[in-house]
Amino acid sequence: MAMQQEPETNNENTARQKVVRAIFFVAGSVSLAVGTIGIVLPVLPTTPLLLLALACYCRSSERMTRWVLTNRYFGSYIRRYKEGKGIPLKTKILALATLWITIGYSAFFIVNRWWIVQLILFVIAAAVSVHLIKLPTYRENKP
Repeated sequence: MAMQQEPETNNENTARQKVVRAIFFVAGSVSLAVGTIGIVLPVLPTTPLLLLALACYCRSSERMTRWVLTNRYFGSYIRRYKEGKGIPLKTKILALATLWITIGYSAFFIVNRWWIVQLILFVIAAAVSVHLIKLPTYRENKP
């Protein structure tokens, strides 16, 4: 006779949810830290990392979500993107350069013997490039 499995208890679901929220919170915090560094370091693309942080915080912490959106230093990056105003040209160029340098390095020096992986990497890079190029370019209105 087959044994029936008992449904998961609320305690197990709650514990699992806490672990998932903690993982999203940590991922959001790491992305926020690197994105913040990207504000002053021109090699790192700020807006995509801040958007990733926001997405992670939306799944883990209402307080952090509000804080990111209203932060005086990088809230404007995210609000402009969400409002459809786009991302600055500098950010687009740096994101594309970083994308193609890292994909190229990975394809030619890390997985150089596996042509299918190289192809997949280049298809991903091309798709991300198209997405970035299609995004509106934010131009600050100077008085």
